[in-house]
Parts: sequence; structure tokens; C-alpha cells
Amino acid sequence: MLLGSLWRRCHPGRCVLFLVLALLLDVVGLVFLLLGILASLSYWDFFVYTGALILAFSLLFWVIWYSLNIEVSPEKLDL
Repeated sequence: MLLGSLWRRCHPGRCVLFLVLALLLDVVGLVFLLLGILASLSYWDFFVYTGALILAFSLLFWVIWYSLNIEVSPEKLDL
């Protein structure tokens, strides 16, 4: 009962595409980063640097998603 009411109030916002892209890039970047760190490969640095770049690039989508979901009341906009 409590979990059902929690999921009803939680919504991803208006820009679901940016949220999905940010989450997807986070997962891919983390997989690459952990693969480069934990696997014994001769080209481990490629995975570490690529994973870090993908994680940094995902921050762009997080900022876009957050800034497009900000709601300001018309009274504060002085229209």
C-alpha cells in the first residue's frame, strides 16, 4: 500500500527522453569504467578513459533534464 502510493507521486517529469539518455549513458559509462579497472586487458586505458568521458557527457543530459523540469509560477515571472 505504501509503495503503491509512493510510485503514484513519483514521475519522471516532462522530458523523459533526456532522462532516459542520461540514465543510459550512466550505465554504459559505468560498465566501461569498471571493465577497464577490473578486467586484466592490455588496452585497459581505453575503457577507463572512454567510461569517464561518457559519464562526463551524461552530466549534460542531467542538467538539460533538470533545467527543463523547473516550474516557475506566472506571478514570479512578472508577466
